[in-house]
Amino acid sequence: MTPTNQLLRDTRFDPALTPGARNAVENCLRIQPGEKVTLITDRACSEIGAALAHELDRLGLRYEGWILEDLAPRPLHDMPHEILDDMESSQVSIFAVKAQPNELRTRMQMTDVVNRRQMRHAHMVNIDRRIMLEGMRADFGEVDRISTRVWQMASSAREIRATNPAGTDILGRFSPRLKWLKTSGIISPHKWGNLPGGETFTTPERVDGVFAIDGVVGDYLCEKYGDLRETPLTIGISESRLQSVRCANQELVDEFWRYCHTDENSDRVGEFAIGTNIAVRDIIGNILQDEKIPGIHIAFGNPYGNHTGADWHSSTHIDVVGRKFDIWIDGRQIMRGGEFLLDSLPPAVV
Repeated sequence: MTPTNQLLRDTRFDPALTPGARNAVENCLRIQPGEKVTLITDRACSEIGAALAHELDRLGLRYEGWILEDLAPRPLHDMPHEILDDMESSQVSIFAVKAQPNELRTRMQMTDVVNRRQMRHAHMVNIDRRIMLEGMRADFGEVDRISTRVWQMASSAREIRATNPAGTDILGRFSPRLKWLKTSGIISPHKWGNLPGGETFTTPERVDGVFAIDGVVGDYLCEKYGDLRETPLTIGISESRLQSVRCANQELVDEFWRYCHTDENSDRVGEFAIGTNIAVRDIIGNILQDEKIPGIHIAFGNPYGNHTGADWHSSTHIDVVGRKFDIWIDGRQIMRGGEFLLDSLPPAVV
């Protein structure tokens, strides 16, 4: 037994975290006897890490636990080699930590191992108690059913339009050569996923229009600025490139603009996504859950080309989320005011 495993076993946690942790281990990752797990957490998320470790222990599963601060100072410059080495002998990994500035590169180092080895990986960056009690308690079977229907429609789409009351009006155009992916919370070796899950996404061929971010922005800016309902960040996009940013909060404008100009593709729309987690009812100020709310979100930067087929790259990736969307796929409305209309569509459509 390693010292970290024992530390996690000795850490007290609220039993209310157990249903979400059990959902992750049993229903999302579906860890099998004989498989080995790499469980990565940090001091900020150690209670959740302990709840996950308890579920692994309850099922008699073999795992190696790691706490980031025990291996290197934060923010990390590189993912500790001890973790990367351990992942080489695991079939499953769980990453339940609080994000710190400029650590995206280290997470990419980790997911490079995941992609190469086709591991089942649960990405739980900025997981917190509220998410464990809300999004992680979703019926992921139902989320998967909805995600599958959306994925089927989107996969053949040429255009998707979205509007919302805050002022969004964007048009995404899509290419058959770029693959749509479904990350519903049921994690497979073919695509690691965030938990809580609930979205289908691709790299768009082109995006134009205005996106009013009255929800949240991603990465470490999310914790700093939180829910933007009262001070929306409105961005202009032309030919998939960020053209303009305006907001009553000038500090947010400046920091978002700098983030999106880190490298030559940081200002390019790399992800166009439809959230499908029906257990998520409103924005909470945490991107991990908020991007799964039924609606549209996009991201600038890294297009996850290993999965979508995009032939370009960026060192950054920042999601932007709004509220209460109307969505049309090739002119057919699938959402009104943030509520799916899928069950009212003819079966032939999906």
